[in-house]
Formats: sequence, structure tokens, C-alpha cells
Amino acid sequence: MARPMGSVRLRKANPSTLILGALLCAFILFFLVLPSRPASPKQQSSVTAQHHLSPPTSPYKKAKSKSGLQTAPPPVIRYNLNKVTITANPIENREHVLILTPMARFYQEYWDNLLRLSYPHELITLGFILPKTKEGNAATAALQQQIQKTQKKGPEKQRFKSIIILRQDVEPAIQSQDESERHKMANQKDRRAVMSKARNSLLFTTLGPATSWVLWLDSDIVETPPTLVQDLARHNKDILVPNCFQRFYNNDKKQMDERAYDYNSWQDSDVAMQMAAKMGPDEILLEGYAEMPTYRSLLAYMGTEGGDKDLAVPLDGVGGTALLVKADVHRDGAMFPPFAFYHLIETEGFAKMAKRLGWQPYGLPNYKVYHYNE
Repeated sequence: MARPMGSVRLRKANPSTLILGALLCAFILFFLVLPSRPASPKQQSSVTAQHHLSPPTSPYKKAKSKSGLQTAPPPVIRYNLNKVTITANPIENREHVLILTPMARFYQEYWDNLLRLSYPHELITLGFILPKTKEGNAATAALQQQIQKTQKKGPEKQRFKSIIILRQDVEPAIQSQDESERHKMANQKDRRAVMSKARNSLLFTTLGPATSWVLWLDSDIVETPPTLVQDLARHNKDILVPNCFQRFYNNDKKQMDERAYDYNSWQDSDVAMQMAAKMGPDEILLEGYAEMPTYRSLLAYMGTEGGDKDLAVPLDGVGGTALLVKADVHRDGAMFPPFAFYHLIETEGFAKMAKRLGWQPYGLPNYKVYHYNE
């Protein structure tokens, strides 16, 4: 029999298909109307601030103590920098000092000298930055060993307020830290650019709201007067650098002698300024090299036998072996340029930048600190 045109024949639905569809609809409705539950503590920990100074990625949630009671939220901390003094009497005014050291090698004499500083250690924070190299790893291990010995086992008066260690991500410009390699003229621009980045990373990470003074102290400075901090601060200068020398055995005299070491502290000369005027934008002037005679007046040669240790002279460039800086100089924006800044780089560039900001560097020709003699 012929089927009429346009008619549709319906197939009977399978009961199991209807049941499955009903269950799926019920599940969807249940999921939509179910109230959301808070994340478990384990899940919260990944997005919630764990410390009151940590930047949270979600609003801070009160944690429950073991007794089941909710703990108080972290305090809102306010810092009034107008109350931070920077004076010629830092001990009397309980001023905090930040001692910063870029370190590639660990010298026990450096640490022993640090412990001998007579400035109250409870007012001193130490900051270190070390490269991620084999030598840097060895230095980090040796440093941590001394820190453990001092901070946990040493006398109370030797323990510092706090100690911060950073590892430098930037690859070193040269692998060897031998003095002969470090001071080759060909290595200076790249080496000092990396040093600048290390200094800036260390500074910006550690400079706190209560810091009054920043003392830059190289890891190979092994001898200073115990009163170094208060001696330098007493001058109340924006930036102040002592004269860095090196002790050695003089074979001609058959006795111990000393010689100038740091040539980066200087007063500018017309010759150097004329040389800079002819340089390309990325070229830098270097001091202490016969290939580049600048005829600047060097702090290294301004001292006199038995001269006045309090004599301070204005400078245009500074070295960083030992350098006391008012914290406000850094807060004002003076940093260590890792690029040619008026044809200067690193600590000398820092002095130029500070002067452009209105801060005057000074040097002490007759006040000496001593560098390790390799």
C-alpha cells in the first residue's frame, strides 16, 4: 500500500535513553543551583598573603589558630620618614646603618674586621649579593657559615640587626676574579656595568624606611679603624670616601710598606673634560691607566705623612671600596649607572649623578682603609 506524501513516521524512543537524559538534566540543574563553597586552606595558601609585608594576590583572609580561634589581620604599617635622622652623632641618635657588600670571594679578614666595628651592631643591617658561579657558591657557603657562627653562637654584642643575602642573576663579565684580570683595561666597561647592576639590585632590595646611612664596603677591604662608621658620619657629608691603600712587603726596603690602591676618587681636570667632549655617547673615561692619561687630581696622592685625618676635599668621582652615603641621596634617585653617564660608569657615574641631583661628594686624603693584597 502506498504511503501518503508528506507523512512522517515517528520511531519509539528507547527507555534507557530517556533515563540517561533525565539524569543528565538533573545533574546540570544541581550544579547550577549548588551554592559555592570557600576554597580549602590548602588552596587559599597559594593566593593569600602569608606575611603582612608580602604583596597579596587576593584579599588577606584571617587564618585560624590551633585553638580554632581566628587570628587578627596584619597591621597597617605607617613609616614617617620625617622622623628618620641623619646626623653627625649617629650613635647618640640611634641611627640605622645599612652595610652593603657585593661579594665574589669570601675573605675571613673582611668578616673579622666587620665584627670589630664599634658601631652598635643592633643598629647595623648587612646586605650581600653574590654571583651564581662556582666561586660565588663557595663564597656564599663560607659567608653563611660565619653568619651562623656570629648570629647564633657569638656574643650578643656582635650580632647584627639583620642580614640579607642575594644571588645575582646577571652573568659576570669575566669568569676569573684574579686581580690582574679584574683590572685589565679591556675588561672594565663590561665588568663595571655588571657591578653596577649588582649594586643597584642590592641597594633597591635592602634600603629600608628606617635607614639613615648606607656604607658600601667591598669584600676585599680587610682593615679599617673600628670606629669607621662614626668617624665618617661625624663629617655629616652627603657622600664621603676614605683613602684606600694596600699593605705589601717591599723587597727594596726589606720591610712592610703600603701603596695607593683605589684611583676612582678624583677631582676632574680640563684634559679629562676635553677628552670626554670628543667621545662617542657610549664611550667611558677610565682612571689609572697609562693608555688614557686624564691628569685628574687623585685622592690617592693627596694625603701627607702625619696629615690631618679630618681634612675633607670635594670630589667629582668616587670609588666604592669604602663609601658612606646618606640614605636620602639614594632615596633621591642616585644609583650606579651600568651605562655611560656623562662618559662615566658605576661609582664614578654615581658621583656624577649625585652631583646633578645637588649632593656633593667628598674624600678624606689622610683617613685610610686597606685592601687585601693578593
